[in-house]
Amino acid sequence: MSFSDGRLSMDLDPLERGPQDACGVFGVWAPGEEVSKLTYFGLYALQHRGQESAGIATSDGERIVVYKDMGLVSQVFNEATLDSLRGHLAIGHCRYSTTGSPVWENAQPTFYTAREGGLALGHNGNLINTPELAAALPEQRGGATTDTEVLTHLLAAKVREGLRLEDAALELLPQVKGAFSLVFMDEDTLYAARDPQGIRPFVLGRLGETSGAGGWVVASETAALDIVGAEVVREIEPGELLVIDGDGVRSRRFAPARRKGCLFEYVYLARPDTTINGRNVNSTRVEVGRRLARQHPVDADLVIPVPESGTPAAVGYAEASGIPFAQGLVKNSYVGRTFIQPSQTLRQLGIRLKLNPLREVIEGRRLVVVDDSIVRGNTQRALVRMLRDAGAAEVHVRISSPPVLWPCYYGIDFATRAELIAANLSVDEIAESVNADSLAYVDLDELIAASEQPKERLCRACFDGVYPLEVDADSQGKYLLEKSCGTPEGSTVAAGGH
Repeated sequence: MSFSDGRLSMDLDPLERGPQDACGVFGVWAPGEEVSKLTYFGLYALQHRGQESAGIATSDGERIVVYKDMGLVSQVFNEATLDSLRGHLAIGHCRYSTTGSPVWENAQPTFYTAREGGLALGHNGNLINTPELAAALPEQRGGATTDTEVLTHLLAAKVREGLRLEDAALELLPQVKGAFSLVFMDEDTLYAARDPQGIRPFVLGRLGETSGAGGWVVASETAALDIVGAEVVREIEPGELLVIDGDGVRSRRFAPARRKGCLFEYVYLARPDTTINGRNVNSTRVEVGRRLARQHPVDADLVIPVPESGTPAAVGYAEASGIPFAQGLVKNSYVGRTFIQPSQTLRQLGIRLKLNPLREVIEGRRLVVVDDSIVRGNTQRALVRMLRDAGAAEVHVRISSPPVLWPCYYGIDFATRAELIAANLSVDEIAESVNADSLAYVDLDELIAASEQPKERLCRACFDGVYPLEVDADSQGKYLLEKSCGTPEGSTVAAGGH
């Protein structure tokens, strides 16, 4: 699998791209607190959800100030920048692009003037009726290049027509289809909204009165609340709009809940220390490993994980099988988007920027190698070859998710179906392709049982092709809006779709 942040399983070849994370959103209403710094730390905790760009918008009650740029949260902001972002409320966003190119013009939060004030908005997810929504844009706003920009334009247009932002949202959101966890704001009020299916996680937290004020926080994951010292209050309900101001938190319902939370959040997307719908992610992954061991045992000497995302399942596999757990691969945590790309010639030399084997651990041993998923198979092929070169006697690959067979239209940038190895080869053929002595995946029902969520309340589409919302594949695509209006002026689209 190919991932871009340091905590998860990495390709040996950093140019090989697999499914990428959704975005991360954060919002805080806390008079008397340093809201820009709280937002910075919240985004830092959500960095795994998007590493292309980051932004923060703040308001002091009179005007909204937005600062955003390309890069990691720690690269975009410094102490001086954060000190200049003053106010009593803020929203933040870290982006991986699932609609629109990874360029500055598409970084979030988006901002537009709405009647006598401003409107800033950040979005985690992906809409599936973007062309339909874009067709309703005012003519002068028809050049939007992301689904987030379309939403912001439409909200601003309704406010200009005389609606309060709260009422504009209640009128617009029932027309929006797809996955969305939204944070948005005007000069005085913080808003948070979640799609009726609740596909992406979204939570509400309460700040303690550490400075005599206290406040409220919303975030993509509970881990972000932990980092800023906020107490988890509850999940934001599917189909719910929260309005947070000086009068506290007000809940409005814009659609009935039809919960279909993303199962892949438990497999890979969310941090291990996050809790989703009452179930801790790390506990889920360890339990999947136990079930994988019982379902697909193997006679071996060591269980080793592919760092880091394979580690919890490998712990569970070792526990249930009785085979010792060991760290057989060393990960370089500092390989990210900013490193110098090796030339093709250098790549052919087999440069290992991300993983290297511990020969002393694996030489002569029969290995069970646990990873979270296989997408194209290129990473596993290179990994098995590397382990054999380091002296492994046998390499048995165990995967803590079912085969990925279908693309995601709800905020994960998966490969196309034609590129998904499991959609084109049998398990035995994949094992032969990656040169593993054996290969096995956990069953879908076992994964669902480990999540402790009812099957009918989960989106499992990438595994079983059952999409909770009907999708017209011809109207989807990362660059759909850019094809219709041109790439943002002065920007470039990175080769290979990054």
